[in-house]
Amino acid sequence: MKSILRSLVLSPVVMAAAALATNTAVAQTRLNVPFNFSVDGKNCPAGVYSIDQGSVGNMVTLKSLDGSRNFRWLLNPGSPAPNDARVVLTFDGQGDTHTLRSVQIKALITARLDKKTAETDDAATQISGGQ
Repeated sequence: MKSILRSLVLSPVVMAAAALATNTAVAQTRLNVPFNFSVDGKNCPAGVYSIDQGSVGNMVTLKSLDGSRNFRWLLNPGSPAPNDARVVLTFDGQGDTHTLRSVQIKALITARLDKKTAETDDAATQISGGQ
């Protein structure tokens, strides 16, 4: 009787863990940023950057391929098109200066990273890639 009760309790726990493990796919995309830019007050050179969505799903990491730059933010629900499957880096630009505004992965997006207000917005540049 004890073993039947144990299997009735443990079986749903094991199945739930297996379902979570299969549903937490990690998104990873590489994008080429063709200009120097800044993030959180740090200068980043032009080049290829990796954008990783953590297995939890609400974290995103932007890192340079050489590992010299590494940034992490929370993702929040956004408002892209319903079928949007892109990874998008949006930059604010003023002359030759670019500042990362946001990172979007599908329907999730970071809060505004550059702390500008809508009144001081300049033209935005987007770099995107599919998944």
